[in-house]
Amino acid sequence: MTPAAFDIPLVVQIGSLVLLFFLSGFFSGSETALMSLNRYKLRHQADQGHAGAKLAQKLLEKPDRLIGLILLGNNFINILITQLATLLGYQLFGSAGLAITTGLLTLFLLIFAEVMPKTLAALHPERIAFPASHIYTGMLKVMWPIVWLVNVLANSILRLFNMRHEVDGSIALNREELRSIMYTAGPHLPQTHLDMLISVLDLESITAEDVMIPRSQLMGLDLAEDWNDIEEQLLHSQFTRMLVYKDSLDNILGFIHMRKILPLFQEGKLDRERLLQAVRPAYFVPESITLTQQLLRFREESRRIALVVDEYGEIQGLLTMEDILEEIVGEFSTVPISQNREIQPHKGGGHWIDGATSIRELNRQLATQLPTDGPKTVNGLIMQHLESIPVPGMTVLIENYPMEIRKTHNNAVKTLIIHPRISRKPREGEAHG
Repeated sequence: MTPAAFDIPLVVQIGSLVLLFFLSGFFSGSETALMSLNRYKLRHQADQGHAGAKLAQKLLEKPDRLIGLILLGNNFINILITQLATLLGYQLFGSAGLAITTGLLTLFLLIFAEVMPKTLAALHPERIAFPASHIYTGMLKVMWPIVWLVNVLANSILRLFNMRHEVDGSIALNREELRSIMYTAGPHLPQTHLDMLISVLDLESITAEDVMIPRSQLMGLDLAEDWNDIEEQLLHSQFTRMLVYKDSLDNILGFIHMRKILPLFQEGKLDRERLLQAVRPAYFVPESITLTQQLLRFREESRRIALVVDEYGEIQGLLTMEDILEEIVGEFSTVPISQNREIQPHKGGGHWIDGATSIRELNRQLATQLPTDGPKTVNGLIMQHLESIPVPGMTVLIENYPMEIRKTHNNAVKTLIIHPRISRKPREGEAHG
């Protein structure tokens, strides 16, 4: 030790050491705080004009430069701490003080310069990161040549090992990552709003086939019928748009809007010719199209209803704008389950189910958990499970839901009773009655 070093008052040396510990803690904590910032919240705050957020966002655009700056400052401070602590230890305890200083310095640096500031920064990143951004912005202007040199040397070494060092500033998320963020933000959003946002994301994985009205349930006007029957059907129709065909659904003519037909009907001027003139050509979509794509196409085509076809061009069902919106906001209908023709309570427990009921509708109405990645209807699910034609009186167990088949027609399940889910899987032989 130089004689001049011992001329510095002990109080000044201790005060300087405390200050250096504070600076070391600042560098360590601010690094953690800046790296812990929520990039989406940071972008929003910057867009709102927050000065600290703007500076932090700019610094984080090149994290290698920021880390280089922080480590330069932190290492320089830690070296000063080591030198000053060694001097103090020697002054106070002589040669033995060097060993004592090494042990105490390691403990103090760990606690006061690393663990405490980094823990505090992780808990309150914005409170530390935003003020620190002002300091680092000024430091970067002063120390730019040194930071640039350090980064060039580090990146050159990385390049020797064929490792990329380019920084990707993109914060794009895939659908599952965005879903996770929404769930994380759940306490800050009303549950209904959160459910709708997540449902919008799910539209990308749901196809027209999943939510369409199946062909077997389609109703419309058959122009091959007697005109009196057609008028009667128009008079009692509950739909604003009606499908028009001739002889069979394989010969679709299009759709009519009741608003255009009813004035002619009331004036007694409606006939087959005027009815045909009011028909708008049908709009066809593939069954594999996602609801997100179809929603956009409905807007582009100024349509609200479409016929769903398979790969062979055969009509499989009908899809409406309302079907897609119900996937987002839930059922529009206020009709209770007791008045639902497809799902009705059973006095012995469980529910009567129409075999043509879609599995998604069943899961929505009864909160069941039946698989939706295979058959789309309950009848299809049962037939896939059995791998044979079901017969009345048979009971099958699917996903621990007992399903009692009560009536079949044309080799398909017409009606069944689905009982409450059981807590255990029955032994072999219990699944079929």
